[in-house]
Amino acid sequence: MASSPAVLMRLVASAYTVAEKAGTIVRKVLQSGELGIVEKTGANDLQTLADRLVQKSICASLSKSFPKLTIIGEEELPDEDVEEELLENGHSSLILQKSCPDQYANLKEEELVVWVDPLDGTKEYTEGLLDHVTVLIGIAYGGTAIAGVINQPFYNYQMGPGASLGRTLWGGLGLGAFGFQLQDVPDGKRIITTTRSHSNKLVIDAVQAMEPHDVIRVGGAGNKIIQLVEGKASAYVFASPGCKKWDTCAPEAILHAVGGKLTDMHGNAYRYDANVKHMNSAGVLATLRNHEYYISRVPQAVLQALPSD
Repeated sequence: MASSPAVLMRLVASAYTVAEKAGTIVRKVLQSGELGIVEKTGANDLQTLADRLVQKSICASLSKSFPKLTIIGEEELPDEDVEEELLENGHSSLILQKSCPDQYANLKEEELVVWVDPLDGTKEYTEGLLDHVTVLIGIAYGGTAIAGVINQPFYNYQMGPGASLGRTLWGGLGLGAFGFQLQDVPDGKRIITTTRSHSNKLVIDAVQAMEPHDVIRVGGAGNKIIQLVEGKASAYVFASPGCKKWDTCAPEAILHAVGGKLTDMHGNAYRYDANVKHMNSAGVLATLRNHEYYISRVPQAVLQALPSD
């Protein structure tokens, strides 16, 4: 008799369908025209009805299937019953058919931590910059991001009415990454992707120190990692606090699965244990290739201003 799939593969397979459901919710809220925007700490830190519904959907769905999981979501929401239509109990059969990497084959539910960003790029969502928007579900074990799912609800939206919207990317250490075409930037090009709405002198100085040929300013950490793996940017540089663990867990796992790297500005790895502080205080530097080059270019003044955790 075939043995049942490992817990990790079942969790990733569920997270995939849960993320697809999340993408549908995000699109429906936008179509309704009632975004339900509230400011959390200011005009650059927003929450919409989509953030709230998606977080409820993801957390309740995964908790129901995996009751011993630790799940940490971005939004602070009251404990309340979740409507049946928000629940998703399906799973991706394609993911379940894949073999679990040996080092993760015997993991237990209670050893895993899931980091959820229900809507990464909320500000862009409210402004109609829909290709910046992602839903992020990251899975960590022993403090390391080991698997992740990214849904882009509006992928293809620029193709006009009738276009098939949305896609889901996923990956894991020892598994590889799927749902996109891995590409490098053109030879000899240094293209930096960085924040669109949270810039400051430190960010600008760090970006300029990389001597880029081009700079792309876009919203969302998930979106920026997609720029790296699809060959649109060489490095994601954000020399400032602001990014949180739920922004980077899923993207980091997918990036690492294809040989890339995400660290703080000092080159140190972030940890994703359940009890870590949520802020990535020493910024984010992510690359598909040549990470050491970009680390070596970070100005001393930037490093002094961003002490490593």
